[in-house]
Amino acid sequence: MWGTVGDSYDNALAETVNGFYKAELIHAQGPWTSVGEVELATLRWVHWWNTKRVHEALDYATPQEVETEYYLTQPINTGP
Repeated sequence: MWGTVGDSYDNALAETVNGFYKAELIHAQGPWTSVGEVELATLRWVHWWNTKRVHEALDYATPQEVETEYYLTQPINTGP
């Protein structure tokens, strides 16, 4: 089950994301000249991953779209 914590599926998801990161950024756009250059590129890649890249597991939506839809469908808590 995706999203569970502390089991092999949790590690598999992390390994999948790391694989995409290496293939789509580190290996595809190198060689890198400094750690700072990699850090800045990583920040940009994470932003792209969350806001622009569609994910098959999310029915070809972005994580940002899925999160926005989730919060729009939650009841408003007006207090006790």
